[in-house]
Amino acid sequence: MPHYIFESRVLKMRPGPICGVDEAGRGPLAGPVVAAAVIFERKRIPKGINDSKQLTPEDREALLPRILEMAVAVGVGEASVDEIDLINIRQATHLAMARAVRALSLAPMFALVDGNDAPALPCPCDTIVDGDARSVSIAAASIVAKVTRDRMMVALHEQHPSYGWFTNKGYSTEEHIEALNRLGPCIHHRRSFAPVHRLLYPNASPAMLASLVEPESFSEAEAA
Repeated sequence: MPHYIFESRVLKMRPGPICGVDEAGRGPLAGPVVAAAVIFERKRIPKGINDSKQLTPEDREALLPRILEMAVAVGVGEASVDEIDLINIRQATHLAMARAVRALSLAPMFALVDGNDAPALPCPCDTIVDGDARSVSIAAASIVAKVTRDRMMVALHEQHPSYGWFTNKGYSTEEHIEALNRLGPCIHHRRSFAPVHRLLYPNASPAMLASLVEPESFSEAEAA
């Protein structure tokens, strides 16, 4: 289970607010990438927080209001499909993270970021591999980002019900790929991702194809 050890270590060297940062939606074929930043005080942390992928959708939904109530501050940022296609998914993820940190009502002195790829944030930061399973602040951010993005995809499903986003959340499931091949992409699909681009531009050059993003593997927990 995630804990507060990483936050405590930073606090010994850098007194002041510390936020955990994580994202949801880096791998799907459709929809935005969403990031969240969360600041906790050690003595006010909701019970049950874990890596969002280890929780059921019902557990995540139940934890979100508790995080919002007990956290010192929560910020959310996103990068749109157009931004993903313009600057690439890595840079768009960093952009969403920076927007999440800037959205905090209290400016952090330091950030702990999930992964091993440090974004340019408004404050110094450090990365933690599997941080959503190790740092409680990052785990809370993973829940906020996941629930926020899932709700966005459910809303988009109402506009485009044929792609199954209510359940697959835009990931490259068999259902989603079948609908994509049958109906073609809509405005919420990422043109810079290979399965979408190949449908739109079947005669694309090898150089262009080499620059495309292949969909990441995902677990059922990520799509659920």
